[in-house]
Amino acid sequence: MACLLETPIRMSVLSEVTASSRHYVDRLFDPDPQKVLQGVIDMKNAVIGNNKQKANLIVLGAVPRLLYLLQQETSSTELKTECAVVLGSLAMGTENNVKSLLDCHIIPALLQGLLSPDLKFIEACLRCLRTIFTSPVTPEELLYTDATVIPHLMALLSRSRYTQEYICQIFSHCCKGPDHQTILFNHGAVQNIAHLLTSVSYKVRMQALKCFSVLAFENPQVSMTLVNVLVDGELLPQIFVKMLQRDKPIEMQLTSAKCLTYMCRAGAIRTDDNCIVLKTLPCLVRMCSKERLLEERVEGAETLAYLIEPDVELQRIASITDHLIAMLADYFKYPSSVSAITDIKRLDHDLKHAHELRQAAFKLYASLGANDEDIRKKIIETENMMDRIVTGLSESSVKVRLAAVRCLHSLSRSVQQLRTSFQDHAVWKPLMKVLQNAPDEILVVASSMLCNLLLEFSPSKEPILESGAVELLCGLTQSENPALRVNGIWALMNMAFQAEQKIKADILRSLSTEQLFRLLSDSDLNVLMKTLGLLRNLLSTRPHIDKIMSTHGKQIMQAVTLILEGEHNIEVKEQGLANFLQRARQTLCILANIADGTTAKELIMTNDDILQKIKYYMGHSHVKLQLAAMFCISNLIWNEEEGSQERQDKLRDMGIVDILHKLSQSPDSNLCDKAKMALQQYLA
Repeated sequence: MACLLETPIRMSVLSEVTASSRHYVDRLFDPDPQKVLQGVIDMKNAVIGNNKQKANLIVLGAVPRLLYLLQQETSSTELKTECAVVLGSLAMGTENNVKSLLDCHIIPALLQGLLSPDLKFIEACLRCLRTIFTSPVTPEELLYTDATVIPHLMALLSRSRYTQEYICQIFSHCCKGPDHQTILFNHGAVQNIAHLLTSVSYKVRMQALKCFSVLAFENPQVSMTLVNVLVDGELLPQIFVKMLQRDKPIEMQLTSAKCLTYMCRAGAIRTDDNCIVLKTLPCLVRMCSKERLLEERVEGAETLAYLIEPDVELQRIASITDHLIAMLADYFKYPSSVSAITDIKRLDHDLKHAHELRQAAFKLYASLGANDEDIRKKIIETENMMDRIVTGLSESSVKVRLAAVRCLHSLSRSVQQLRTSFQDHAVWKPLMKVLQNAPDEILVVASSMLCNLLLEFSPSKEPILESGAVELLCGLTQSENPALRVNGIWALMNMAFQAEQKIKADILRSLSTEQLFRLLSDSDLNVLMKTLGLLRNLLSTRPHIDKIMSTHGKQIMQAVTLILEGEHNIEVKEQGLANFLQRARQTLCILANIADGTTAKELIMTNDDILQKIKYYMGHSHVKLQLAAMFCISNLIWNEEEGSQERQDKLRDMGIVDILHKLSQSPDSNLCDKAKMALQQYLA
């Protein structure tokens, strides 16, 4: 078995390596088993804490020989165990070391070693596997390639506290996403790991806790199961609550809070449950204190942001707990000139990771301000907050930029702030810059925020229009990402609302009729609905309606016909009637707008197919569709407009008046009133 070597080593370096390390490798090939064993033990002592020596031995081919000895049936158990220990030590070096070990297929060899009856050897293999699987360069899927591995690991959990610690650590690092959660859950992870929470070993309790946090994350099935699990007569949530008390280690408090947070978000624990309101939330706020280490503050803030994100009451409680909003402002001042850190290594580490604090603060501010106007006001009034967010939009870290945009998006839901703070700081300028060249994840949030800035009452609307937003948004509607298509068309819809004719013409020209009708047949319902909304806003104000219909009338009437025919299509049976009703109502509202035009209404009156569809929807079982169809009829027969008599006569001949009489008896007061008002046009 050969390892893949990277760049060739220069001769001068190679001779140095050979001189200092060659004898360790040579001894692995000695015919005397005792000398081989002693050689492995000496190698173990030589590599402890010595990364250079580890790299030298890997280059000289020690790994294939160690793996050969580990798998040989003739090797003694002691030799196999020592080989596993050395391999584990090599894995504790650099990421390149781990890559070299993976290239030599170390994982299958170690997994095979777990079938041994010898506990010490099993523990050494597990310890090495733990080190390899916790490395960022190791693909988690390697744990799941062989279907027999997970059940065997579950069986080994009962062997010793070391097997418990290592296996739980492997599971918690290799459980990424619902597929892995399902595999572990189906092989009894909950039942096998639950009792470990009461182990005498702190490390075992801690690794078991971490396992539950990754198993419960966004997983209702696991979370609902955890709520009802009993350990020594106590329910798991009660055990988690005990573990987040102040006298417990910070790591344990944080991980317990994550377990309860994930169970709550998965719907297994109510948001108003005391274990959330009185225990989990205050614990996470404590973690945001400047007395905590950087990584604890980051994890605390991000977990709290996730906990409160969908719940307005938790947002309100968090905002008044321990002056949290002001406390988060300290995240932007780290490390300060009077930093209490005297450990140079710690200071160096924190300087490199200070951006993570800013990211976490933005995330938590975004969750806090998601719904409540007073909280948004407090956030914006926090010292230099808008300047900090604007600065965050241009940070080098993509994650910080994304968090800053999310924070800004959350605050942009406030009408008052759109009119004041957002205008004072010209937020639209850096936002437009972000939209020019950003990854999709940032584009989705930034374009969603742009939708808010383009609302009719926003002072930013005009300068955004002048900066070339129409072309940018039309470009987004062609994205393969449905969320970007939705946001692009949504922003154009807001832009077109009560807009001047020139803006509407710019939108239609930049979008093109071909793209508009592609969007009207989009498979994503949200895209279709927003496109109908755009069309409705474009077709408002009589002169605009007539102008647009004079140039695009034929295509628009074709699109309207296709959508209104949808109820009898197979597509509706697949997508659901509720979706169709939304589309039909919006389309009838567009027709009502067209019917309000001076010349545009003739496109309806000369289209018998459309008139029959309006008649059909007047008698539909859904009142909202009947009302929308009634608006069309009212606009067509309105007495004060030229040609109304001819239109009334044609519609009477179609039986519209008979339907109006029936609708005037409707139990729905709104529909009844509209029908009576329409009948009055015939009597006038």
